[in-house]
Amino acid sequence: MAARDEAAFEAFVAARSGDLLRTAVLLTRDPGHAEDLVQTALVTAYRRWSRIDAADPYPYVRRVLVTSAASWWRLRTTQEIVALPPHDPAGPDATEDVAERELVADALATLPPRMRAVLVLRYAEDLSEAATAETLGCSVHTVRSQTVRGLARLRVLLADPAPAALLEEC
Repeated sequence: MAARDEAAFEAFVAARSGDLLRTAVLLTRDPGHAEDLVQTALVTAYRRWSRIDAADPYPYVRRVLVTSAASWWRLRTTQEIVALPPHDPAGPDATEDVAERELVADALATLPPRMRAVLVLRYAEDLSEAATAETLGCSVHTVRSQTVRGLARLRVLLADPAPAALLEEC
């Protein structure tokens, strides 16, 4: 990779890795798994950096992240997963905001992966229906139906008439 491309990639990682990690955590519900997912997406992007749109590489890398997460979900359904109990040496954080985010994240975790990805991209990433459809490689109609169904499920799970507002706050 040319030094100019290397510098551009490093600047991109410095500027957008936090956004990618937030999206990955919402998709996976596991901070460690999310970090691995971001790393995988960045390695893939690094290998193709010279072919990625230099003006705004974020949509490409986000799509790599979402598709990698989807393939990991398929892998995880066929493999044995050992669940370790959560360990928080600092103790629980009792603030209402953290509790609300945890509640929303737990509710999101119950949704099917595709529906979860649609809601995360639409509300946490603030993408349009068309951009979400392009990222996921599906039709706008699929995004609309998954959004309506996902929000309906979240309303039931959260007993809240406006789960989209809660999602945007995560």
